[in-house]
Amino acid sequence: MSDLMQSRDVAAFGRVAVIMGGTSAEREISLRSGHEVLKGLQAAGVDAFGIDLGNAGANPVAQLLDSQFDRAFLILHGRGGEDGTIQGLLEMMGKPYTGSGVAASALGMDKLRCKQLWQGAGLPTPAFAVLDANTDLGMVEAQLGYPMMVKPAHEGSSIGMSKVRSRAELESAYAAASEYDSCVIAEQWVNGPEFTIALLNGQALPVIRLETPHDFYDFDAKYAAADTHYHFDTRLTEAQTETLQQLALQAFNVAGCRGWGRIDAMMDADGHFQLLEVNTAPGMTDHSLVPMAAREAGISFEQLVVEILSIAEA
Repeated sequence: MSDLMQSRDVAAFGRVAVIMGGTSAEREISLRSGHEVLKGLQAAGVDAFGIDLGNAGANPVAQLLDSQFDRAFLILHGRGGEDGTIQGLLEMMGKPYTGSGVAASALGMDKLRCKQLWQGAGLPTPAFAVLDANTDLGMVEAQLGYPMMVKPAHEGSSIGMSKVRSRAELESAYAAASEYDSCVIAEQWVNGPEFTIALLNGQALPVIRLETPHDFYDFDAKYAAADTHYHFDTRLTEAQTETLQQLALQAFNVAGCRGWGRIDAMMDADGHFQLLEVNTAPGMTDHSLVPMAAREAGISFEQLVVEILSIAEA
């Protein structure tokens, strides 16, 4: 992967705003990511500064309009920042920004419609059902079986997600997820290893196999637990690894994503890969997976953030 890196004239970036924080349920993770990105850019010599968007109730539009910058490194997570809204504003301002554009960002944040798109394109993703107050849960049980995963359609970082094994747990999980989102989906459980594939400038970085004693890779396993393990020994053959990387690139491209991101997938009991979701602005904390995969590819954190910045588009 070393051929991915090119020497960059960081002065050509001009003044760079690292936009973080926001008002979503992922605000604290975004702040952690943003501070790491800001440190990395500054260490690489980039003239960068941070904007905590929506801090203390500030108007985010006014914050951006009042700030002097030439391009933006977007590291907002969740609604209001990862869903195309800020991307649209930056495009109206004529400011290049990192990551996917308006449509792909909105789609990546919408787990339901992204799965529907992948299905339509013939890509594998676990069976699912939409839940609302009038859903026939008996039909959902017959369609998906237990266990199943219940999740809000528009949240990240595993917020509001639950693994359920019974009707009572299904009802409880729906109630919990609906506190975050009016759109809730139930997804067929995949009983196999989980993988994540970071994508950078049209290339797949080394695959990571995730291992956690938790029921699934939940918020605590992602950001706090000391017993979550990340393996580059994926236990996949070379052919399987290539298949998974190509599937991730295809899923990323079908969704219209660009620049950088991450695809999460699992292997089912039949040895087939199943796409879970796309992340268009993945975490960049000390627990995060994209920097981890980049290091394995011989790319330092400073090189990574400069490369992401270099492919920003207006």
